[in-house]
Amino acid sequence: MIKKYLMVFLISMVPIIELRGAIPYAVGFKLPLIPSYITAILGNFLIVPFVFLFARKILAWGSNKKYVGKIFNLFLKKGEKGGEKLREKAKNGIYVALLLFVGIPLPGTGAWTGTLAASILDLDFKKSILAIFLGLVLASIIMLILSLGLFRGVLG
Repeated sequence: MIKKYLMVFLISMVPIIELRGAIPYAVGFKLPLIPSYITAILGNFLIVPFVFLFARKILAWGSNKKYVGKIFNLFLKKGEKGGEKLREKAKNGIYVALLLFVGIPLPGTGAWTGTLAASILDLDFKKSILAIFLGLVLASIIMLILSLGLFRGVLG
């Protein structure tokens, strides 16, 4: 059983998959819901401070390197451009926009992407972390409801 919880934790840390894959995994393997839910959120949230504090620095550092420079520059420019558009549209509601961006479980809108955007926008660390955490809670609730419906309704 501990191996399956470890898988929930590790799956939730993987970019793009995150808890959007970890929760269906836990439900599919009939793991107890509350411990699985908490494990998925913790695994997904664990990377957030590191991405916020270091991703932009790593991208800036690698932007002039021979093999990765082009892709790092692309990520920086897209992040800055997208971030400015988000800031312009959101005005004073940037943290609510960040919460919803992370919280609505669509491809490419998880904690990794939201945290990178917050970092590139130079948003406040504490407010960003709170918005991202609340977004993860929202996404996890949505994924839990969808997973329970899928596995209990269709496959049950």
